[in-house]
This record gives sequence, C-alpha cells and structure tokens, in this order.
Amino acid sequence: MTTLFISRHPGAQHWAAEEGLAVDQVVTHLDPETIQPSDVVIGTLPIHLAARVCQRGGRYLHLSLELPPDWRGRELSAADLRRCGARLEEYRVLPVTPA
Repeated sequence: MTTLFISRHPGAQHWAAEEGLAVDQVVTHLDPETIQPSDVVIGTLPIHLAARVCQRGGRYLHLSLELPPDWRGRELSAADLRRCGARLEEYRVLPVTPA
C-alpha cells in the first residue's frame, strides 16, 4: 500500500506536513494507471481521476474546505487552509455506465 498526496500547491503540501499526514510520496500530478489496490490517494482530484483511482481499487481522500468566493484563484497558505476548515473526507467515486 502506498499513500500519495497530490497537489501542486505549496500551502496544501505544508498543511499535510503540519497535520502529520503519513504519506509515501508528494506529487504534483497523478497518473491513475499507477494506482494499485489498497493505495491511498489524497488531494483535490478532478472527478474523472478520482473515479479512476476507485476503479483501480484505491481509496480517495478529498481535501475539502469551505473557501470564500473571493479567495478563489489565490494561493493559500497552510494557515489559510486551516481557517477554511481543511479536512480529509473519503469518497468512493464510480462512473455510471450509459444504458
């Protein structure tokens, strides 16, 4: 089992470290084809990538926060993330096959 933290944002990477998240790798981009069953992926992935993680037997933990609208598009620090209630929430994402 490998735990990956996926983020290109330094503030999110610092938040993860300060929260004491035990991760094996911090990467800025995920290749979902590398995910093995029981791997854990943490981040804010687009829905299709989160679904691929789950399809491959991995667990997806989403870095959720309550971001004020006027903060969108700005780089957040670890402290900013805490002010926005940053937390990890596990999701199981599966695509619906067209009928």
